[in-house]
Amino acid sequence: MSRAAGSGPPRGGPAPCETEQTRPFLGEAAWQKRLRHVTFPDVREIDHEFLSLPLRVLADAALQRARDLGADHADFRLERVRGQRLVLADGSVESSGETDTLGFAVRVVHNGTWGFAAGTELTTDAAASVAARAVDVAKVASVLSSDHIELAPEPAHHDAVWVSSYEVDPFDVPVRDKTELLADWSRRLLADPRVNHVDASLLQAKEQKFYADTAGTVTTQQRVRLAPVVEAVSTSDGRLESMRTISPPVGRGYEYLPTVEAELAELPELLAAKAAAPSVEPGEYDLVIDPSNLWLTIHESIGHATELDRALGYEAAYAGTSFATPDGLGSLRYGSPIMNVTGDRTVEHGLSTIGYDDEGVATSSFELVTDGVLTGYQRDRRISRLTGHERSNGCAFADSPATMPIQRMANVSLAPDPRGPSTEELIRRVDDGIYVVGDRSWSIDMQRYNFQFTGQRFYRIRGGRVTGQLRDVAYQATTTDFWNSMTALGGPQTYVLGGAFNCGKGQPGQVAPVSHGCPSALFEKVRVLNTVREAGA
Repeated sequence: MSRAAGSGPPRGGPAPCETEQTRPFLGEAAWQKRLRHVTFPDVREIDHEFLSLPLRVLADAALQRARDLGADHADFRLERVRGQRLVLADGSVESSGETDTLGFAVRVVHNGTWGFAAGTELTTDAAASVAARAVDVAKVASVLSSDHIELAPEPAHHDAVWVSSYEVDPFDVPVRDKTELLADWSRRLLADPRVNHVDASLLQAKEQKFYADTAGTVTTQQRVRLAPVVEAVSTSDGRLESMRTISPPVGRGYEYLPTVEAELAELPELLAAKAAAPSVEPGEYDLVIDPSNLWLTIHESIGHATELDRALGYEAAYAGTSFATPDGLGSLRYGSPIMNVTGDRTVEHGLSTIGYDDEGVATSSFELVTDGVLTGYQRDRRISRLTGHERSNGCAFADSPATMPIQRMANVSLAPDPRGPSTEELIRRVDDGIYVVGDRSWSIDMQRYNFQFTGQRFYRIRGGRVTGQLRDVAYQATTTDFWNSMTALGGPQTYVLGGAFNCGKGQPGQVAPVSHGCPSALFEKVRVLNTVREAGA
């Protein structure tokens, strides 16, 4: 994936002289040479090592025991989740670790109550025993629970197989090669006198799942994802400033790394410009917000707000509720009429993309906000049945074989204007404003309504032209005021899929990967704070 036109820092003016620090870091031929030891099939297949496990035998044993014990519904999920984290500080390895989790779980509905148990011993006796434990849990819980659990019906999907879209499995690349790559990136940045420190990291995951239930659904799936980040730091003049790459984490393979590498050459200049930039004057400004920043605002103010379990109050004791309550469905003016938002678990390279969710539901794309009005929610099978929906829209996910599936976020994305302008054209429409690029910190209340966001870099706009960077910027609004102030959307050429590995939810806590696509967008008269003054510094 390459960055869309118009989604990087503004171009224009004389080009910098090509030096050791500003020229491209690595050409395509050199990159292919790095991959010389890596081979991959023309057709992506689920790893034979996972398929050789006794998947169906264990499922049959568990589901049959659950039936024999009177379960109204039972599902079996066996999965292997691998993770790898590599972190370098100033070109030296700071930490390196790998996790490999293999196990299975049985979930049941028995007399209207959930039961759940998990195990690691891959034998039929162990699978049957775990199923019996799940039923026992349901029997005990039925005394304490006032909820009667029913699941929305779902057609059976027999022997379905799904593999995510990638070319090079990152786990096929030796750790040594990855370390050398990150170290090389770090050394090149440190060679510039404007950079004092460099942090570089690579996070990757591979998730393999086998699912079967008493209705006859059987699915086998595999997906990979990775998140590369490089951050340059300056400590000149006694003040610490940093500048991070904005290439997002993705559901792709190792072939994605050149996207990050292409950003590195400009980091020293961007960092130096930020260090020398004036502090922002607080006030109201028109904002042109780049997808590299706007994705996080979508995540916090739309993604979480349109989780139906949260809107119904099921997360109130821990993560909060939502201002977007069901009584506003079809009438709540969420944003301006140009605002159209979907939940999508099918988009290519999305971090939340999968073929079938952890309840055996085939995934899809569905409306959340249409022409600025709240029109839908993200739902699993239980919440769908509870609220009178005929079907789930495939939003159940468990982050390990030891955790129970809960309702989790789809790839929630803002649609571009099909004939919309470039980012540069949006900037030309602004007389007095700021162009916001990259995400950093954020804060939002428990109802997903009052918020503020900062970013990686901010460019002052005067008379339709960028005049340089600013520092210490945060924008603040309520969710509905903010989205109703959106007056223009960029075209498809500005659209980028951002996201994160670590969206948190649930008790006990679980994390989930999720992407959010959006174009550049123009917002009028948004309140801007000076973060240093707000902190009393």
